[in-house]
Amino acid sequence: MPTDGAIFFDLDGTLTDPKPGITGSIQYALEKLGRKVPTQDELTWCIGPPLRASFAMLLGGEEYADRAIELYRERFGTVGLFENSVYPDIAEVLAALRATPRRMFVATSKPHVFATRIIAHFGLSEHFDHVFGSELDGTRVNKVELLAYALEQTGADPASAVMIGDRSHDVIGAKRNGIRAVGVTYGYGSAEELREAGASQLCATPRAVLHHIHSSRG
Repeated sequence: MPTDGAIFFDLDGTLTDPKPGITGSIQYALEKLGRKVPTQDELTWCIGPPLRASFAMLLGGEEYADRAIELYRERFGTVGLFENSVYPDIAEVLAALRATPRRMFVATSKPHVFATRIIAHFGLSEHFDHVFGSELDGTRVNKVELLAYALEQTGADPASAVMIGDRSHDVIGAKRNGIRAVGVTYGYGSAEELREAGASQLCATPRAVLHHIHSSRG
């Protein structure tokens, strides 16, 4: 991979562990709707994929999905987004990558208004050129569309870019845009999920990501 290639990082399950905030806010929305409330552990499958689709599955259809998102954001927008923690070594890995000629971006299905606040809250803003996320109305929540938009906005060459994420939709979004995908197994997607989606490499730790990118220089 050329040394000037762009690096796109997913947020949830890749840079930070958002489990308490996301699952707690899903529980809040389900409780407000008078529905059965699963445990936080039972809701970890919702971390990463577009939230509306997860609510549609939880609620057995589309009818109350938009209302569920409104209720979710009541809690997430004030409390939940900071019930979150940066994975070990992430800051050091980002600093090391920032010292190279590569441009670095966040590419998350989470609304960018939340993602930008989370990145700033944890002191990671200095490592990234831009944070790409969806709009509150659901625009670009799909990772294929999001990465296509990011490539257009940055002028990055997909052939020399890499997407780093923990779920299948990160890998699929990258591949559909001609970007190489690296899967991380310390997040919420399994190695099997990432391999089946077509990840070119699996990394068990953030430092393994750093090692892989450094060793992939072209």
